[in-house]
Amino acid sequence: MPSPPTLSLILFTRLPQPGRSKTRLIPALGAEGAADLQRRMTHLAVARAWTFCAAAPGRRLVIAHDGGGENEMREWLGPLDFLPQGEGDLSEKLKRCVAAEFTRGAREVIVIGADCPRLDHAILESAASALKHCEIAFGPAGDGGYYLVGLRKPTPELFSDIPWGTGEVLAVSLQRARQWGCEPALLARLHDVDEPPDLPDALAALDESRRVSVIIPAWNEAENLAYLLPRLTAARPHEILVADGGSSDESVAVAESLGAKVVQAARGRARQMNAAASVATGEFLLFLHADTDPPDHFPALVAATLEQPMVAAGAFRFALREPVFGGSLIEKGVALRCTLRRLPYGDQGLFVRRTLFASLAGFPDLPKLEDLEMVRRLRALGRIAITPEAARTSSRRWREGGVIRTFLRHQAALFTYYVGEKTRPQRPAGTD
Repeated sequence: MPSPPTLSLILFTRLPQPGRSKTRLIPALGAEGAADLQRRMTHLAVARAWTFCAAAPGRRLVIAHDGGGENEMREWLGPLDFLPQGEGDLSEKLKRCVAAEFTRGAREVIVIGADCPRLDHAILESAASALKHCEIAFGPAGDGGYYLVGLRKPTPELFSDIPWGTGEVLAVSLQRARQWGCEPALLARLHDVDEPPDLPDALAALDESRRVSVIIPAWNEAENLAYLLPRLTAARPHEILVADGGSSDESVAVAESLGAKVVQAARGRARQMNAAASVATGEFLLFLHADTDPPDHFPALVAATLEQPMVAAGAFRFALREPVFGGSLIEKGVALRCTLRRLPYGDQGLFVRRTLFASLAGFPDLPKLEDLEMVRRLRALGRIAITPEAARTSSRRWREGGVIRTFLRHQAALFTYYVGEKTRPQRPAGTD
């Protein structure tokens, strides 16, 4: 039987239905457009909330739903934990759902909505941190309400007789808490999306939430970078970072001349990628070898894959760029490994949410197979998705080393990796 959560994060949302979703936005977007906006905001909120919960043990995500049954919600959002909001006004629904999670053993409960696209991982972590020393935390909304409330104990009185839908919601709630001798923690002020004037910032936030930072570890890769970087730039990712490990060729000059940001790091693929990841600003990180071409539309593909519920990371289908003897067999073998074990390697392009990557402290500092170790850690948290679209990697090493000898070298490296597993530092809590 699973242990009770330390912290329950309840996300309030409803099934998006034209004419019943975000009705105050219908004059600006139409009924279909308003429902689609709610769908997009909910997908973002669920993905970020799930990542927040996956990033630390003892956290549980609950979707408090309305406007549809659990089967409809599950078909829409996937195999998450669902809780019906039930009958009554917002006060009754909040009381009911918060009480249910405390009854299940949670020591802290945070409630959020799905209509604040700037509510990110950092805000959620701030709320969790605030509850360590405050009984109540609020995320103030620009309209006088709040987009988040956190509690350390059931406090149904906090939700009674509140003038919902007015600019007095937060003020009344703060006054009530102070009457009990409680000074709530206040988080950053954000804006809900309720009225047409809220749309420009909301749409900008949704676009920003799909930004992809491409990270390429490089050591004497001038030729490959000269070929790859223009192709990446054409797809318009948020940024391209080349993590250079002290190249003696023209790698740095080529990267800079083609618009990439160069990050210098101690040589070693894990160290180089971690150094670049530490300065990346995109919502998603794509780790790409210099001799691997991702699909042409890779930024949208990365975002769409990682926005799926309970997807911890993804990779592209493996394919060889140039023909080589036995190439079809190699591709089929990799496909079989990915299907049966969900273990893609770095030459397929690995992508992950930046916040989840940071929660695992980055790639382990291994001389080889740091990608395998990272995927195993991520796989323990959620699903590893493989896209139908292929990343095409150079077949140079197979041609130069021979298919059989290269395969045997790979197996020897895997043997060394698994033999050394017992002596490596423990993985972060919550991983396999």
